Amino acid sequence: MALQLPTVPSLQGRVHADEWAARVELAACYRVFAMLGWTEMIYNHITLRLPASVCGAEKQFLINPFGLHYSEVTASNLVKINLQGQALDGSPYPVNPAGFTVHAAIHDGLPDAHCVMHTHTTAGVAVACLQGGLQQTNFYTAQLHEMVAYHDFEGITIHAEEAPRLLKSIGDKPAVILRNHGLLAWGHNLPHTFAILWTLQRACEIQMATFSMGAAIPVSEAVAAKCTRDALQFNPNHGAGRDVFDALVRQVHRVDESYSV
Repeated sequence: MALQLPTVPSLQGRVHADEWAARVELAACYRVFAMLGWTEMIYNHITLRLPASVCGAEKQFLINPFGLHYSEVTASNLVKINLQGQALDGSPYPVNPAGFTVHAAIHDGLPDAHCVMHTHTTAGVAVACLQGGLQQTNFYTAQLHEMVAYHDFEGITIHAEEAPRLLKSIGDKPAVILRNHGLLAWGHNLPHTFAILWTLQRACEIQMATFSMGAAIPVSEAVAAKCTRDALQFNPNHGAGRDVFDALVRQVHRVDESYSV
């Protein structure tokens, strides 16, 4: 019975400073997801594209080692891969093809997709399975006006030929509902992406609770558009998610600092 994890030496001081900063931030995000209950056993992924200062013109990104729970992810055991899914850092861990296929397509096909997050939360999957999807009926959906895309279910996402259809479905919309499957968000950086996914998740939670009680009160298009313009969590002048993400990381850090090694 193999309970011991492979030994991964600390990469601090052994990789570019920008890569190390990205590793720490992404590992912290995995722990935040674990704290929020946004986990699916050892499955699902959060990926972060590395800056040009680390990899030049080649697109490389960090992904969780397949087989670990989000609460076990650390800055050093994250796997650095290229668009072909090849590990570039000698990691002893494999990469889940179902995660690599979708994330690589988005990182490659959308220039501003520096971070990609995907979840299978109960509320997210429930809304993804609902005829009509997310509906304009609550405070959170009103902040996502014209920001939500839909992609039809094609099965487990391990086939590269799905990538062009996925990108066409997404267009330029950063909040994505994968029909019959779950939620996805992408953004300019990790906190920005987190803010989008958090808002989408809350919208789904409230919709699921509301619809369980009866008919919902619709929000008009004009009010929803105004709410989206006024939403602070997407506004660069108000941190674009940085403040709330950092607050959650501090909460994780007080409990367990091991993500940062």
